Order: sequence, then C-alpha cells, then structure tokens
Amino acid sequence: MDTLDDVDRRIVAELRADGRLSVRALAERVRISRANAYARLDRLTARGVITGFTATVDPVKIGLTTSAYVSLTVRQNGWRDLKERLRTIPEVRHMALTGGEFDVMLLVRAADNDALRRVVLEQLQAIPEVLGTRTFLIFEDSAN
Repeated sequence: MDTLDDVDRRIVAELRADGRLSVRALAERVRISRANAYARLDRLTARGVITGFTATVDPVKIGLTTSAYVSLTVRQNGWRDLKERLRTIPEVRHMALTGGEFDVMLLVRAADNDALRRVVLEQLQAIPEVLGTRTFLIFEDSAN
C-alpha cells in the first residue's frame, strides 16, 4: 500500500478539524486544485484511510450526563461474539480489544448513574463471555 504524502496528510488533518469542509475550501486550504482534491479524496476513501464523516456531539447537551470507561475481562476466543453483542448496547460508544491487565475497554455514555449501573450490572455482566468488569467514572473529558 502506498504511503501518504504531505498533501494527503494535510487533507486528513483539515478534515479531522472540520469534516464539513467543501472540496473547494479543502483544496484552497491545502493549496491544490479542486480536481486534485476530488481525486485524492476518492483515493483516500477507496484505500480506507478516510472511513466516513461524522458529527461530533457534546454528550451532556444530548442528555448523556454520565460517562465511564468500563474494562472487561473476557473468556479467551470470545471476542468475535462479544463484539457483536456489545454493538447492540446503545450506551457503548466505543470499544477496543486491548493488551495488558484488561481484555476490552469500553466508553459508555448514559443518561445518569442509575442508567450506567443498569448497563454494567444488568447488560455487560450478563454476557457469558464477560468474566469481570471495572468501571472508571469520567469527571471531565475533551476531544482532540
């Protein structure tokens, strides 16, 4: 696979800062033609470098006032089934298979502490592949 050149990196950086940029504005910011910007965007998308465009939302402003990282210790060889099951829990906003003390780390966003408790105790701990959980409340976070 080709490596990214400086222009590709600048395109990715500009889109990470503002995913709503028009191709015209993007081309102006990275100082290339619109045709070149379209071609590079198509190539970056086809190669899977750019996987989509999303809106970043303040969870508190949409009613998700409690956030936590929840670590899971899981049965070996259970990741594929577990991953599909976790995708069905709306409060799970991010999941990562990790190395080290824990097997899986989740970002959970819930309406309040009671809703977080239900997710952890009634949903996550009820999954057969999950052997244990630890919950780390987030007091403040910021996106980079």
